[in-house]
Amino acid sequence: MASAKDILNMIKEKDVKYVDVRFTDVRGKMQHVTFDIDLVDEEFLTDGTMFDGSSIAGWKAINESDMKLRPDLDTAIIDPFYQQTTLALFCDILNPDTNTPYNRDPRSIAKAAFNYVKASGIGDTVYFGPEAEFFIFDDVQWNTAPHDTRYSYDCSELPVNSGKAYPEGNMGHRPGPKGGYFPVNPVDSGQDLRGEMLAVMGELGMKPEKHHHEVAPAQHELGLKFDTMITMADRLQLYKYVIHNVAHAYGKTATFMAKPMFGDNGSGMHVHQSIWGNGKPLFAGDKYAGLSDMCLWYIGGIIKHAKAINAFSNSTTNSYKRLVPGYEAPVKLAYSARNRSASIRIPHVDSPKAKRIEARFPDPMGNPYLTFVALLMAGIDGIENKIDPGAAADKNLYDLPPREQKKIPEVCGSLREALENLDKDRAFLKKGGVMDDDFIDSYIELKMEEVMRLQLHPHPVEFDMYYKC
Repeated sequence: MASAKDILNMIKEKDVKYVDVRFTDVRGKMQHVTFDIDLVDEEFLTDGTMFDGSSIAGWKAINESDMKLRPDLDTAIIDPFYQQTTLALFCDILNPDTNTPYNRDPRSIAKAAFNYVKASGIGDTVYFGPEAEFFIFDDVQWNTAPHDTRYSYDCSELPVNSGKAYPEGNMGHRPGPKGGYFPVNPVDSGQDLRGEMLAVMGELGMKPEKHHHEVAPAQHELGLKFDTMITMADRLQLYKYVIHNVAHAYGKTATFMAKPMFGDNGSGMHVHQSIWGNGKPLFAGDKYAGLSDMCLWYIGGIIKHAKAINAFSNSTTNSYKRLVPGYEAPVKLAYSARNRSASIRIPHVDSPKAKRIEARFPDPMGNPYLTFVALLMAGIDGIENKIDPGAAADKNLYDLPPREQKKIPEVCGSLREALENLDKDRAFLKKGGVMDDDFIDSYIELKMEEVMRLQLHPHPVEFDMYYKC
């Protein structure tokens, strides 16, 4: 555990000029405020600092805007992208009058969920390991003016550029549709760029493990070693931050949109999870695929509450353009040790310590703290109520006859459906005061604004389909 003295020594040793305090808003975007080093002392580091929370979507009203940022000293890093030496710290949001966690702060909600697991006696350690995919483009443009609604993107890897004339010549090596998994360079043009991203993550202590091209042209993935829930949510925020900034430094642009490209694979975020207690892996046992009863019940909870989980794990209107059959997106609410068309996979491992589940339907667009909380609380509800997940699905779920397919439940088909299910199925999230009605209602209201904006704005495809009617 780092102390204020440790941080002050680090500031002196590294000749730090500024301290950047960071937090995550409800939608999942990292925010920051930068302080001159002269304002940073032991009180600043231990007690926190005041800021105006009224401009953060879904947070305080203007008449009660004062809030407190309290740094988590264990998260201190030197930001690699600032010209002036700047120390960055993740923060929790507190109510200034009581110094209690703010009920709409995603990081504080995640801490409350972990504390609930410990208090329940189910386990004392929760591990998460997200695998977030992303696209890198050379150029992206969009316009949402009423008379000119459009978007475009380009990348030298895209198959449409096979006939394009480049000043230096067209080299012709590029992946075709669904052809990026994973040939060597020069077909894979992102090797050095991904290597730079991994190197920066290593310098920040994020424990990177691998990188590779993904299925679609211009699509990529980096791998981080699993860790405890809060640490992993923090690292996922840094993961996005590093990827955005390294791509920017290379004159490129990165996006974590679930479905930026029509007709090819979208970007998901497979989330590996396990619970330990007294140094032992509690998901390992003698049941299906070497799982314990606890793990099967955990799966049962996720399947039962999946449509409510979607409101956090697939938190945008764009998320549901990915969750359709035919593009490796797992829409069927089933589990399997071999079948990647199931929404929950049991990875094959030799050691009981590596026994875990992999939820495959989330995507990287939303708030990682809230996604992890929703999955965890659903799983805990499954354990507490011994929810049977049913039989494993070891057949390709997309090859089943239509009558059999209809018997297998699916994830939501839209953000509106997910929010409606969250509204109806919220009790599991409120256990132990992890979330409350105030937060859930405010979240639904915030996300419904996105639903309505897209629903009311005519789409270019509608002109193509209907203009001549």
